[in-house]
Amino acid sequence: MNVWIAIALTVVGCYAVKLAGLLVPAGVLERPPVRRLAALLPVALLAALTAQQTFSTGHALVLDARAAGLAAAGLALLLRAPFLLVVAAAVVVTAGVRALGG
Repeated sequence: MNVWIAIALTVVGCYAVKLAGLLVPAGVLERPPVRRLAALLPVALLAALTAQQTFSTGHALVLDARAAGLAAAGLALLLRAPFLLVVAAAVVVTAGVRALGG
């Protein structure tokens, strides 16, 4: 039963956040600081999620094959590779390091 309470609270919370966003006046959304925040916030959240998924297992920090794959993807991005090549580089390096026992 606790799971259903958590689901219901999450639904209500998501609806409240969406409703709050709709109630914000348009003039507030056009201000330069708000526009900059709206542009940078998704990037920051995605970077935090990537770091959390790459360098943690449970409650412990780890440095394993995922870090090597992330480094390969970063290098491919620096070299301005196409997106599919970036993903392929990350997959191949991660799989290679895991196959070698890393």
